[in-house]
Amino acid sequence: MTDKRMSMSRKHNLKSLMLQVAKDLLEAEEIEKVQERKRYMEEQCPPLSLPSSKDELQALCRELHEKICVIDEERYNLEHKANMVVAEVKDLNIKIVDLKGKFKKPPLKKVRMSADAMLQALLGSKHKVNLDLRANLKQVKKEVKEEELRDVGDWRKSIEDKAGMGGRKKMFESEA
Repeated sequence: MTDKRMSMSRKHNLKSLMLQVAKDLLEAEEIEKVQERKRYMEEQCPPLSLPSSKDELQALCRELHEKICVIDEERYNLEHKANMVVAEVKDLNIKIVDLKGKFKKPPLKKVRMSADAMLQALLGSKHKVNLDLRANLKQVKKEVKEEELRDVGDWRKSIEDKAGMGGRKKMFESEA
């Protein structure tokens, strides 16, 4: 059993060797990237020789402009392809979530917001909306019930009848 087990010094030595090899590989990869970049720039961007006459300078500008247009078209096409791939990845992720059937509901916080502030948030700051509910209500007229109008003298008679001791008796009799 002792044969299969490595000593700590042996493990440490192997680990340091592996780290040294990895460091050398990273350095070689970095040098290779620099050389590749340099080679590409020499191939794609030859050294600029400025012409002496105006016609030659205009021809050089036209040539550079054409190259810029071609490069912009390539860049636009690559960006469009990349955006399409990103959109496709998002759609596939949504489909995966749909197939799993598990939807994560984010924890929602209670927000106290008035109706005016909510409409302003939905419609933007350009639209000013005042939520005046009473303005949109229909005016309703109350029906006035016509009560039986008594003669002016009638209430005086009832008070005179109820006046005095006999009036109290009449008042009690009329209530009962």
